[in-house]
Amino acid sequence: MARRLRLLILAQLGPVALAVTTNLNINFMRKPEPVDLVGEGRLLKLGKTLAVGDFTIWSDGVADPVAHATLTYAIPPTR
Repeated sequence: MARRLRLLILAQLGPVALAVTTNLNINFMRKPEPVDLVGEGRLLKLGKTLAVGDFTIWSDGVADPVAHATLTYAIPPTR
C-alpha cells in the first residue's frame, strides 16, 4: 500500500527522492474470500511536506471491504 501511495504522489509531483512513510495504519475488518483482492487508493491531501492517502481492499466480487489503510508520507524539502 505504501508503494501505491508513492505512485499517487509521484503522479502529482514527479520524482521525489527520499520521500518516506511516516505513518501506516491498517484496519483488518474481515477474512477475505479465497478470490483475488482488489483495492482502491485515494490521495486525500498533498501538502508541501506531507501527503495523506487511504486504501480500501475488497475480495473480488464482494461488496464489504476486508481492510482499510491510511498512510502518511513525508516529502523532503526542495533545495
